[in-house]
Amino acid sequence: MIFAHLADCHLGGWREPKLRAVNAKAFVSVIDYCIEAKTDFVIISGDLFNNSLPAMDCLKIAVDKLRQLKERHIPVYTIAGSHDFSPSGKTMLDVLESAGLTINVCKGEDIGGKLKLKFTIDKNTGAKITGLLGKKGGLEKNYFYNLDREELEKREKTFKIFMFHSALTELKTKDMADIDSMPVSLLPKGFNYYAGGHVHIIDKQSFPGYLKIVYPGPLFPNSFSELEKLKRGSFVIFRDHDAMHLKVEPYPVISIVLDCDNKTPAEAEEMIMKECEGVKVKDAIITIRLGGVLGSGKPSEIRFKEIFDKLHLAGAYFVMKNTNKLGSKEFQEIKVSKNSVEEIEESTINEHAGQLGVFEAGKERELAKEMIQVLCTEKDEGEKTADFEKRIKADVDALLQI
Repeated sequence: MIFAHLADCHLGGWREPKLRAVNAKAFVSVIDYCIEAKTDFVIISGDLFNNSLPAMDCLKIAVDKLRQLKERHIPVYTIAGSHDFSPSGKTMLDVLESAGLTINVCKGEDIGGKLKLKFTIDKNTGAKITGLLGKKGGLEKNYFYNLDREELEKREKTFKIFMFHSALTELKTKDMADIDSMPVSLLPKGFNYYAGGHVHIIDKQSFPGYLKIVYPGPLFPNSFSELEKLKRGSFVIFRDHDAMHLKVEPYPVISIVLDCDNKTPAEAEEMIMKECEGVKVKDAIITIRLGGVLGSGKPSEIRFKEIFDKLHLAGAYFVMKNTNKLGSKEFQEIKVSKNSVEEIEESTINEHAGQLGVFEAGKERELAKEMIQVLCTEKDEGEKTADFEKRIKADVDALLQI
């Protein structure tokens, strides 16, 4: 028996068109691999799409590849993930199932307050598959608490797969400390394969009573930090009783992390370009993360456009930056110990007065106080939002004499 285990595809998850295209490319390449490898079936443990009603371009790609699997008699078994799931019940997964492109294995009924799950039997192999969907905030735990486990945990010779979209406490990494999770013991015992999803980790573990709990990882990193950490996507091929993680790397990822403490914007630029020397940037996705406090100047004075243009000319596929932890001595956080809102406002205004250089310091202080009053204006009862915004804008324009 050969099957592929995918999870957290998040099609449509990136705002940047070029990265959204890479994500789609990863999905296409994996489905092509499944077809070439002649897998018996494919399982997707949640979050095929990044939201319950995906954009048409993402939907078109998914439908096209799922149709190719169907034409080759390779079934696709799914569960909804925390992104696929919609409290309203409107989700594209239902449409895909109605079209005969996927099969939702999360099926059951409430009998006497207990959730009795039904098995879906794969016609090619006889494997029995079932599972539970994922919800935001780990709310699916209630389903596990109410599971009727008697039928699920019966010993039998048939190969059984349980699909889930939840974090397991025993498999959490240090950076997942704040993520809602549940203990392994909430999973039903006695399955041959536990197909996990939701947390973007690449892992395979076994516990007493629980063979092969597998997280395939995201098909492609879904955030800046994931690109830095994982560099690539992955999925799992199960063959000859072994689960093997395979890399998905449409483009190489180069991550640059620099400490810019006491540097000038020009020195920060020089540091970035020096890091890129000798590195194969052609067709690479490059992430640049800057931290520290500049000795002079502001982060906005770093000429990122010129840096990006140079890297693109050198053949880089895509370049992105993160300066959330980069500060400037000119605008460092002000710590004040005052008792009232008015005193805090007064202290903050006095501390910053004159830094912008647009108005004389005294006038700037008065304008700031008046601006706060204007922006604190409340919307009148029955006033339309557009009229309210127009009124506030007119007051600001009058104040600044625009």
